[in-house]
This record gives sequence, structure tokens and C-alpha cells, in this order.
Amino acid sequence: MATRDWKQRAQEKREAILAAIPTEWRISNPPSVEDQLDVTGPYIHQFLSPQEIEITETTADGIVANTSTGAWKAEDVARAFCHRAALAHQLLHCLHEIFFDAAIADARALDAYFAEHKKPVGPLHGLPVSLKDQFHVKGVETTMGYVGWIGTFEGKTGTGKEKVFESELVKLLRKAGAVLYVKTSVPHTLMMGETTNNIIGYTLNPKNRRLTSGGSSGGEGALLGIKGSPLGFGTDIGGSIRIPSAFNGLYGIRPSTGRLPYQGMANSMDGQNSILSVVGPLSTSAAGLRLAVESLLSFSPWLVDPLVIEKPFSTPTYTSARTNSHHPLTFAVMETDGIVNPVAPIRRGVRAVVSALEKQGHKVIPWQPPSHAELQHLALEVWTMDGGTDVQAAFALSGETTSPQVSYLLSLSGDDGEKRASHIAGVNVALREYRKRYLDYWVGTREVTGTGRPVDAVICPLAPTPSARREMFKYVGYSVWVNALDLTSVVLPVAPGVDRERKEDAEEGYVPLSQLDKEVHDSYDPDFFHGAHCSVQLVGRRLQEETMLGILEYVSEIMKS
Repeated sequence: MATRDWKQRAQEKREAILAAIPTEWRISNPPSVEDQLDVTGPYIHQFLSPQEIEITETTADGIVANTSTGAWKAEDVARAFCHRAALAHQLLHCLHEIFFDAAIADARALDAYFAEHKKPVGPLHGLPVSLKDQFHVKGVETTMGYVGWIGTFEGKTGTGKEKVFESELVKLLRKAGAVLYVKTSVPHTLMMGETTNNIIGYTLNPKNRRLTSGGSSGGEGALLGIKGSPLGFGTDIGGSIRIPSAFNGLYGIRPSTGRLPYQGMANSMDGQNSILSVVGPLSTSAAGLRLAVESLLSFSPWLVDPLVIEKPFSTPTYTSARTNSHHPLTFAVMETDGIVNPVAPIRRGVRAVVSALEKQGHKVIPWQPPSHAELQHLALEVWTMDGGTDVQAAFALSGETTSPQVSYLLSLSGDDGEKRASHIAGVNVALREYRKRYLDYWVGTREVTGTGRPVDAVICPLAPTPSARREMFKYVGYSVWVNALDLTSVVLPVAPGVDRERKEDAEEGYVPLSQLDKEVHDSYDPDFFHGAHCSVQLVGRRLQEETMLGILEYVSEIMKS
């Protein structure tokens, strides 16, 4: 297909997304990035009514408390979030699909049900939920950022599946009473910590639009960061939930494989089973994450997805961690992985969490695990097994050009093409053996914790920088190790963010560890990053979702106090 054809198709799709925004919600003259860096808070308030501000700045659990008791109409809530999401897209380029009319019709049906039965449909009654554009929603297109997928079902024509097919998690959300209204932007291939594609362009960070919103769930991060959604779902194979959560000041959880249903999702490199992508929520509150996970598990997702483990939500485990009944806890801290050091604001955030926990009487010990460099090498081996065949085939459907970020990724695949089965088997064996060594190290910490238990969680950076400049996010080692080990990880925003006036946020006189470390630190400047969020991650062992959700809420509260 000729170059002009794919550009025209992308433009038509881009215009169709904008056309789905009601005229009265259009911004007549959207400001340039330099004229308005921060579009959160007071800036976006000018376009909203007091009621819309109140609704959209209420957390997910707060919204459900109102909609499930009849205090708020689901339709009013849906309209408020549709309006704010429409504004978000015009400012941040964060939406791939808009279906406001269907959402408002669904909300009306929920109100009618409540009026008749005097009870909610389910635990998410009337809660607007946004979805990364990997989720299939009946009657709604899924492009996943590929021009060649426009007007198709995952690149295939004539199937008609887009009219009726839904991902299993989408079906469960409907049963729970959620209102679905948008699908959010992703980078083509999904394998990037920034979000850009040839359809909607580059997704911006709402707090500082010179910076990225992260990836690959970058549209979710941007939308929630500007409070155009109270709860969204993304996926994470190398940090794709946690990076946007961190870059946008949100709470997020990367569950272990098999906890939440992935069945029926679009994907890149589908069929690679060595390090699996997982589904998880992002939210404006820690309680929102718990609400999402607990609600979905109440519908027995193991009955619709053969890879989901039959493990109902354990309220006692969550409550024990949430109330800190096993006082004291023992945490480990990893300020650096020794490959790329985090910049000053991230180091400050990690130390602030450590200090707050120590003041509460908890023990914090150093984390000195097996080499993360070895683990990162194995992860790269896994993600380049097909030599780029899958993503190149998707680009070939339209003939579209790849972004520089994707070109960099493909260059890491080398020139030896698809790997042989014996090579793949060898990588899997090496990965299994490494996981055993890491587990032995973790379990061995019970000899020094003083509690008789291994370390309860590891405190560490999620990324070396608070966000990233365009085409400059080169290091994902702080997120990837969690995926390679299939651990449970949560993201905790830590105030304050980057401040150009704070001397300690500068990097004067820094001596880099390597050329890669130098590039990361050279990309950071407190003046350019001013206002960017600061976040850390708390990492638990495999399948410890309830424990980590409880710990997240506990730590979040002591940090706020």
C-alpha cells in the first residue's frame, strides 16, 4: 500500500476520533505545549461545571459509594467523565476510541435498574472505567495503534467479530456494573515506555506536557492523570502499567500471571509464554485498586479464562496487611540496581518512604539480590525470540513507518532472525534457574529480618527518572525485573514532585556508571522536568496481590500523615 494511503487512513481515523466529541465539549483554541505545560487542576476546571468537578475528582470507591446507594445518578457520573475525557484527548492525544452514547445509554439502564430494585447491579455500579486499546469491546474498533488494523479485527478483514466480540474482562466489568466509555492510546507494538503511533501521535503528560505519559498503557496514565477516569485497566509485560502510573502520579498494580483474566485480548507477540503480559488496574487511589481486583475476583474469572488460578480474593490477608497486624514489618530497600542510578528526586522519594516506615517501627534492610543485569539479558532474549516478525507483519499491513522508539527496539533483536526451538528452550531453562536463585535469596532474608518471615516487600525505584523526554526513555530495568520473576508490584506516588527551586533535585557533579547511565542522567534537568511526579514501587513475592494492596494502602496513609 502506498505511503500516501496509510497516511490518509491514519488522518481519517484521527479525525473520526475528534468527530466523536460533542461540539459543546470542543476546545476552540487548544494551547500549545509551551503556552500551557500543566493542564491539570485549575486549567481544566475552566471547562467544567462545579458538579462535574466534584464527580470527576472523587475516587473510584467514593463514586461507587454514591452510585450504589442512589445518592448520585449513574448517568450524571458518566456524562461528567465523558466530558472530562473529551477535554483530555484534545489536550493530550490519549484516546483511540470514544463511545459516549453507548456509555450514557448503559448508565441510564443502571439507573432504571436501581429505581426498580433499590439495589446496585454489582460492586462497580455506575463506575466509569476506561480501557487500554487491547481490550475488545463489542461494536468498537481495536487498532492497538496500527494503521493496518483500522477497519479490521486484529488485521483480519471480513470476520465481523468486532461487532460482537468482547474480552472476558470486559464482560466481567459489565456484570459488575461498570460503565465503559473510552479506549485509550498505546504505542504501536506495545513494547515501549512512551506512547506514540501514526494515528493519534504522541500522548503527553498532563502535569508537564513536554514529558511522556509513559507506556505502553500511556493513554490510561494520561487520562487518569488529568482525572478523566477514576479507574482504568492496562497491561504490563515490562512495566506498562507501572510506568504510566508512576509518570502520572497514580496508583497501579502489576499482578502475577494468572490472577486476572487476559483471555480475548489483542496483543503483540502473542504466543510467547516465557514472560507473559498481565492485566491490572490503574487508579487515582490505592482503594480503587483494591475495589477493582476484589470485584473482578468475585465473579470467578477462572471459569472463563483457563490460565486464571482459582484463588478468590482473601479479605483476611488484605485486612491483615492493611491494618499492619503483623507489626513490625520488614522491608528491603534497593536504591539502585548498580546499572543505572536513579536521579535525585527518585532517590529522595525512596528515602522518604524508608524514613516514614522506620519512624513507625518497621525494619528496613539493604537488598542485594543476584545480578539484575543477567535477568535483563534473559528478558531481552525472550522478547526478541521471533526476530521482530510479529510487529513487522503488523506494520506491513499498511506500509506505515515505525517510530524511532520502535526502530530502537527492533535493533535490539539483532540480525539473526527468529530463534530456533533449542535456543528458546535454553533461555527458558536459564530463566527458571535464575528465578530459583532469586527466590532462595528472598526466602533467605528470614535469617536477618527478626520476624521469622522473609522480607515483606522491597522498596525501589520504578524508573530512573520521574518521567522522560521524547525518545529518551532508554532504561526499563527497574520495572522489567518484576516481570521476569513474575512478582506482584504496586506503585506509590510520593509527594512532592520535581521542583526547579529545590537544589537537591539537581544532578550537579554526578559521575556516571556507564555510557547508558550518562545518557539517562544527561536527559534529566529539574527545570525541564518541573512539576513531574515522583513515585516508587513496592514489590512482593509472586501471587501476593492482597498483601501488596494492603501494604500499599498502609504505606500511602503513613506517607500522607
